[in-house]
Amino acid sequence: MPLNIAQIKAAKPAEKPVRMFDEKGLYLEISPTGSKLWRWKYRFNGKEKRLSFGAWPEVSLAGARSKTLEKRAILAEGFDPASVSKAFEVEQSLNSRTFEEIAREWHSSRVHVWTPGHAKRIMRGLEKNIFPWLGLRSFRSMLAPELLVVLRRIEARGAIETAHRELSTCGQIFRYGVANGYCDRDIATDLRGALKPVVHTHHPSITDQDGVADLLRRIDEYQGGNVVRCALRLAPLFFVRPGELRHAEWSEFNIERQEWRIPSEKMKARVLHIVPLSKQALTILENELRPLTGAERYLFPGSRGSARPMSENTVNAALRYIGYEKDEMTGHGFRSMASTLLNELGYNRDWIERQLAHGERNEVRSAYNYAEYLPERRKMMQEWADYLDELKTGQRQKVLPFSVNG
Repeated sequence: MPLNIAQIKAAKPAEKPVRMFDEKGLYLEISPTGSKLWRWKYRFNGKEKRLSFGAWPEVSLAGARSKTLEKRAILAEGFDPASVSKAFEVEQSLNSRTFEEIAREWHSSRVHVWTPGHAKRIMRGLEKNIFPWLGLRSFRSMLAPELLVVLRRIEARGAIETAHRELSTCGQIFRYGVANGYCDRDIATDLRGALKPVVHTHHPSITDQDGVADLLRRIDEYQGGNVVRCALRLAPLFFVRPGELRHAEWSEFNIERQEWRIPSEKMKARVLHIVPLSKQALTILENELRPLTGAERYLFPGSRGSARPMSENTVNAALRYIGYEKDEMTGHGFRSMASTLLNELGYNRDWIERQLAHGERNEVRSAYNYAEYLPERRKMMQEWADYLDELKTGQRQKVLPFSVNG
């Protein structure tokens, strides 16, 4: 006989579970604690199986019977209702995951291969440009036009390169999603060509000899803090990236070997980089900078405390202070300055590129070539420092490299 509401209400718990059967395999199981759970018994591929439909009275008798009919229909189609239910739960779970959830999961999976600064920039870009509008959107069901609307919002404020960078980041997130079963495809690929093209410009730099001479003299006359003055004087001698300069640590310098070894995790290409130290650089380091910050971790500690390096804007602000506009010279411009003049002086391009730590396309080779051309680079770096001194003092004769073009 089918169950009725009166029977269900009157059912009492016992020492062992009690089963009250309805029809078509549906029954109510009453536990010794008094809870009443709907269950359904069926057979699939010759095996007896069970599904739970929830507790009474949250799930009514009519509701339990409706679920039974639904599962029997699936069984009639030749599918296991339990497997279908599990697949549906997985699908519901995936559909409920937001873009921000998946983006942060992707970021966590990649953070170990990035420099801390790069990882921070990636997340800061997402938090500023993407999450406020798409963070709560279902990752699995997001559409390309939705992403484009947000990217064009970035584009509208004139940040064309930022829009392209965020599109690239979103593409990586969606490819991660495809690989992990969170979505079916990378919708960012549909937006190729949809954004305004980036017009690439070089970092402002001074590359003519008279201009470089004037720059070096102005740096020597800098009236700001001595630590910043040392950073300005070392920048053209090292010509590393601004972030590499300001994060320099005393433990990375070997004065006896006359070299600065920048750990791979600080480098853009994630490969150890060696900067040979000229006599001029050693003099600044040992006689001027070490007495100021030698007891600290960083060569150039921040103004708010020695636990952190100086701000990324410090060198640029100092260049503004000595009279250079942002479209004339930047901290990054010391690299272009060195590259241009060293090539004009006839040095082997491979030596210059290696000293600039430009990325190696072959990753295996890249892991072992940090010392490539090191003897030649040592001599080139000393001759470069001598050349800068001659420019600054007005002796403009070119210092000839010891072996033109290697």
